[in-house]
Amino acid sequence: MADFVGSIDQGTTSSRFMIFDHNGAEQGKHQLEHQQILPRAGWVEHNPVEIWERCSAVLQTAVNNSRLSSSDFAALGITNQRETAVVWNRKTGRPYYNAIVWQDTRTDRIASALGRDGRGEVIRSKAGLPPATYFSAAKVQWILENVEGARGDAEKGDAIFGNTDSWLIWNLTGGVRGGVHVTDPTNASRTMLMNLETLDWDEELLSFFDIPQTMLPAIRPSSDPEGYGEATIPGSLAGIRITGDLGDQQAATVGQVCFAPGEAKNTYGTGNFMLLNTGNELVRSDNGLLTTVCYQFGDQDPVYALEGSIAVTGSAVQWLRDQLGIISGASEVETLARQVPDNGGVYFVPAFSGLFAPYWRSDARGVVVGLSRFNTNAHLARATLEAICYQSRDVSDAMQQDSGVTVEVLKVDGGVTANDLCMQLQADILGVPVSRPVVAETTALGAAYAAGLAVGFWKDTDELRANWHESRRWEPSWSERQRADGFAGWKKAVQRTLDWVDVD
Repeated sequence: MADFVGSIDQGTTSSRFMIFDHNGAEQGKHQLEHQQILPRAGWVEHNPVEIWERCSAVLQTAVNNSRLSSSDFAALGITNQRETAVVWNRKTGRPYYNAIVWQDTRTDRIASALGRDGRGEVIRSKAGLPPATYFSAAKVQWILENVEGARGDAEKGDAIFGNTDSWLIWNLTGGVRGGVHVTDPTNASRTMLMNLETLDWDEELLSFFDIPQTMLPAIRPSSDPEGYGEATIPGSLAGIRITGDLGDQQAATVGQVCFAPGEAKNTYGTGNFMLLNTGNELVRSDNGLLTTVCYQFGDQDPVYALEGSIAVTGSAVQWLRDQLGIISGASEVETLARQVPDNGGVYFVPAFSGLFAPYWRSDARGVVVGLSRFNTNAHLARATLEAICYQSRDVSDAMQQDSGVTVEVLKVDGGVTANDLCMQLQADILGVPVSRPVVAETTALGAAYAAGLAVGFWKDTDELRANWHESRRWEPSWSERQRADGFAGWKKAVQRTLDWVDVD
């Protein structure tokens, strides 16, 4: 009998394979980073071939280290960095260009034009998204317009597109030898090309970007009893059915068992992503949030969510390490920040890729303000942690205005939640308790849950709820005056980021 479910978690900076048992406990894991390619300011790329090779390697290594075989696994799930666009040739398997990452801003002129001529309102209405560099469609348009041969092959049906979930599933199920070209509604809802009501590609939206529909993957449920295909790669998991596919933030929402309307989670990774389950109701945002698909299980109606997406949070800590060199490892930021009792008047707004929710300003760029001779690298480290938390406060406030729901406890997950100071600051800045589960890597867990539900490994969501256990809780310690004064300073700092780049 199969005792485990496997999960590929293909993220922005690394790929991992995790093995979970019926209790949702981790039983094996392997992880590898991949290269961040930065050809020029605002451009962020990944090598799709490297990503596929790393995913294949972590899968086989984790399984071999655990001394398991295909008969031990009930199913395989996949979760991925959303909005990162790959265009490849279905006959040769070769990408036409590097994957253009969700953080990339090269399409700012395309997005700006959409916002000016009225097409942006159609995108908001049909896709639930603002016209922004964040999403996949403009990236595909850029490749078709700028890479030799891509447009012609797309017209012939040879060039195909997908977020990294589609790229991985295609390769896992055979690639040029019959690979399956599919995605799920959570990923499709991040392209600006899918109609939220029909869960299908929309001809009018496709026409805005001049993208042939033959390029697009079939949209299948996030948890699919029929499955997307079987793994064909050599090794211990050959023949395992792939039955779960979720964009990373929706996967974390499933992993945090936020199955009821009004339940919310915040994931701290390269960026921050807060999702609020709104049930089967499409809630339109008036405050800069995204309306998105939360998940679709089998033939059930889709569940929707409001989302606040923040581009730079954990990657701001990487910036301190890689670009400034004031820390040698991400874990050192907490030690450095604890050397001072507060930010010393310093605010850091890491708008490296513009500002995402709730502002959606591609003209913004990062700033550090409030500096005096008194300040040290410790103040900058603390301001970096506060920036993570203040950006989440911006999103939480917008979410409350849109939905009328006040989050009473914020469920958190992701790598940054290992930073106790940052989580305490989050509780202080929000004014609500912050709760971290025992399994903090809920993204991979959510993909495993989706795959396992499809094959009956778990019978229903109530069984998944029973697996959730709290590991740590942080209670607010700031006074209301501290909270109000700190947030007022943050708002002033945000204003200093605007109108820095001319996107017109």
